[in-house]
Amino acid sequence: MSVTSESQISTDLLADLTAAVGADNLMYNHDELVVYECDGFVLEKSVPDVVVFPTSTEQVVEVVKLCNRHDVQFVPRGAGTSLAGGTLAVGGGVMICLTRMKRILEISTRDRYAIVEPGVVNLWLTRALAGTGFHYAPDPSSQPACTIGGNVATNSGGPHTLKYGVTVNHVRGVELVLPDGSVWQTGGITEENPGYDLTGLIVGHEGTFGVVTKVTVGLTRDPESGRTLLGVFDSVDQATETVSGIIAAGIVPAALEMLDTLMIKAVEQAFKFGFPTDAGAILIIEVDGIDAGLDREAQAIAEIVQAHGGSVQKSVAWRTRKEPDYMAIWKSRKGAFGAIGRLTPSFCTQDGVVPRTKLPHILRYISQVSERHNIWIANVFHAGDGNIHPILMFDERDADQVRRVLLASREILEECIACGGSVTGEHGIGVEKMEFMPKLFTPEDLAAMVALRNTFNPEVRCSPDKKLPGGAGCIERKSPGHRASA
Repeated sequence: MSVTSESQISTDLLADLTAAVGADNLMYNHDELVVYECDGFVLEKSVPDVVVFPTSTEQVVEVVKLCNRHDVQFVPRGAGTSLAGGTLAVGGGVMICLTRMKRILEISTRDRYAIVEPGVVNLWLTRALAGTGFHYAPDPSSQPACTIGGNVATNSGGPHTLKYGVTVNHVRGVELVLPDGSVWQTGGITEENPGYDLTGLIVGHEGTFGVVTKVTVGLTRDPESGRTLLGVFDSVDQATETVSGIIAAGIVPAALEMLDTLMIKAVEQAFKFGFPTDAGAILIIEVDGIDAGLDREAQAIAEIVQAHGGSVQKSVAWRTRKEPDYMAIWKSRKGAFGAIGRLTPSFCTQDGVVPRTKLPHILRYISQVSERHNIWIANVFHAGDGNIHPILMFDERDADQVRRVLLASREILEECIACGGSVTGEHGIGVEKMEFMPKLFTPEDLAAMVALRNTFNPEVRCSPDKKLPGGAGCIERKSPGHRASA
């Protein structure tokens, strides 16, 4: 075994890690490590010095203790679908990849919970629950790939969280290996627990509190039936005004998604669902619940669509989410990000939030940014809760295009703040958005966050240089082994 002189990893630590997890659960050759140089946010890259694949909580504990003993930083990682650099190994060190901890440990439909390891892919739990009458509600667009541990780290959302809530609303408890190697249990299998809501605190921690090794999630009863409507519009303005109109009418859809014309063309080319490629925008609107009232609710939505200049070109009535038309429309929506690969070699997906009434403004602003910086920008997003996802297309081999994409991204996110919104709804802060934290929070707010982070992670050995801006003096590593950001 040999390591480079620049590496944080000594041959002694490498030998100890091998003894802890086994040679088959460890990577340290550069040609293997380069696969882990970034996650879904490709504009920042940093190669870890070693990647370990623990298969149990006990192995995670041993790896963390070894990192402490050898004074080396570490970062947890799931499937790498993070879109803000949340799993980037800033400055190298040990990456703890949790994808081999992939067991569904227990399912209880009677008490409506499941216990899973962090490497369980979100869709696997959905499939395991098929036919039980229950499901796990959070359904990120990366559902076929993202892990539940990663969903917990970023408090992921998804199309159906408009009605059902984001990840934190469905996590009852976690097992967390703290940065000192001790193991915490929070929450439990019951829906309510006495004392402080530490589980709610941990969901969304982006790996800065430790390594999640088990998750207890709540299960939701399947709806009796549903209606999924496809609203078609000549313009983005019409579609976004319709969103506010539906909510103002007192209707809370299970999902309310928007695609603009560029995204429609990409998705239709990829999946051939039958989306009208000449439309300015489409809305996918879904209501579910007790069957008796759904036709009336769907008709009310159709009238609102028509009142705003659109038309309902398809309406799918379903009893289960396995019906072909239902599966086809959502396969197209959830595959939208992948479909963009047909249009561009690289893309950067932003994640901002604005009040619903500001959607027409922010979409017009994004169009202006696209023209100003000569960058194609496609939009597909959770319109119902104002969570926008502009997708900026470029070629990362062209330095000028990268520069323009970064400028355009910054302008879009700053406008979200100016609208009274936020720079993230579900992707997290990671390394990408740390510079915006002082624009959202006062120095006193940030100091409180640092104090909280330090309670869990006093040496900042776990996931350093994430979430809280180091330039504002928020990250102070006491240990001498920490290297500067790459």
